[in-house]
Amino acid sequence: MTDNLNDFFSDNAQWVDDTSAGSSFDAALPPQPPKSRRDMRKRREQQRRRRYVTIIAAAVVVILVVVGGFFGVRMVKHLRQMNANGSQIQIEDYTGSGDKDTTFTVETGQGAAEIARNLVKADIVKSESAFTSAVAAAGATLYPGSYALKTHMKAADVVKILSDQSKAGGFAEVKAGERVSDVIANAAKMSGKDVSEFQAVIDGGGAGILPDEAGGKFEGWLEPGSYSVQDKSAKDILKEMVTARVNKLDTLGVPDGSERERIMNIASIAESEACNPDDYGKVARVILNRIDQDMPLGMDSTVAYGFNTTGSKLTDEQLEDGSNPYNTRVNKGLPPTPISNPGDNAIQAALHPEGGNWLYFCTVNLDTGETKFAATADEHDQNVAELRKWQAENQ
Repeated sequence: MTDNLNDFFSDNAQWVDDTSAGSSFDAALPPQPPKSRRDMRKRREQQRRRRYVTIIAAAVVVILVVVGGFFGVRMVKHLRQMNANGSQIQIEDYTGSGDKDTTFTVETGQGAAEIARNLVKADIVKSESAFTSAVAAAGATLYPGSYALKTHMKAADVVKILSDQSKAGGFAEVKAGERVSDVIANAAKMSGKDVSEFQAVIDGGGAGILPDEAGGKFEGWLEPGSYSVQDKSAKDILKEMVTARVNKLDTLGVPDGSERERIMNIASIAESEACNPDDYGKVARVILNRIDQDMPLGMDSTVAYGFNTTGSKLTDEQLEDGSNPYNTRVNKGLPPTPISNPGDNAIQAALHPEGGNWLYFCTVNLDTGETKFAATADEHDQNVAELRKWQAENQ
């Protein structure tokens, strides 16, 4: 019997030890009781350690929550304070139309930040940031001049005035490509002087003002830019413009002497003839090529200058009048003087003309200013025909 029982348990022992079944079977069994007091103590010690670990972990969590909350609250307060301060800076601006009348001057070369500081000092705007923000928002260009303003003005209103060149007083503007006659008319207006005072200096040959190579003629020798004309004589105003021109030519590396006058002459014609600055260098090359081939320049802009008119108003009789020394349709070579006060781009083009064998050019689209250059008369005639076609379709 015993042998049979042992055999039975031996033969069927695999159902207890089988891995696939044993795990689920063991999990269903209650925990085994300790086999000894030593095991009981060991088990109690393990339970005690687990409780300690749980308590410590809970305490750490609490500390982290408290500390995080403390600093979080401080951070929120800090951010709120920063936001409040930022909002306060943005709204530091007057809201009315202003109080007392005052005159404010913007000098040549001053930027928005410097102008803002001076406006605050003059009590015209409330804060520098209000003004500079208004300038940026409007994308405004601020012009030199003396302006009629008021104290306690809204920054945006001040920007509107300082960016309106028509409201600038006490400053005369010389524009690139502008004639001397136009420059002195504007200078007289802005200075409150009679234009005859400026004309007297012009007619006097510019002694003590012009360089020798100018030959006593002011045309071409007035540097584009803004000039203060308040409380200055006509002679001093013109002298400042000429001095600025000489300094600029030195900076650009334009040779001294007669070559300087020649460069100014070519530059003035190129700027007057070309519709786009990109064509200045090509027009300068046409001028040089025609001189090299002993051809008349044939530039209407020079003819118009001699008659003190514009190219569009020239008559056929004027175009054929060789008594006009500036008529380069009839008279060969460069005109006696420059025909305007050219800007930097035109001067650079005259100094470094583009390479090419062109002898002609024609603007074929009067809207875009597209100009085509030609080396032969036949090519030029084709370009002229293109212009005529455009005119027929668009005018």
